[in-house]
Amino acid sequence: MSAPNEPITPRTRAGSPVRRIAAALIISGIIFVVLWLVAFSMITSLLVSAGLCAVVVATSTISDIVEMVLDAIAAVIFGIFAAIAAVLAAIFALFGF
Repeated sequence: MSAPNEPITPRTRAGSPVRRIAAALIISGIIFVVLWLVAFSMITSLLVSAGLCAVVVATSTISDIVEMVLDAIAAVIFGIFAAIAAVLAAIFALFGF
């Protein structure tokens, strides 16, 4: 069997760091709102959620498993945003805005 003539290219990552950071910010924002409404003051909730966001982003650069999970969460979150945008666009198109 002969070797292929094409150069072997390394595998590219599907998600970008910006996407992972945005997903971590959205998750930490949700945690901030939940903690603020349920248990803590605004400052304590903000500190906890900011620490969580920093830990998740730092861990995703080190660990492939956390990176994969964060990419999956980002895909779900941005898919939900896309569905909401499509519904709003259909409603606006229906009424001619």
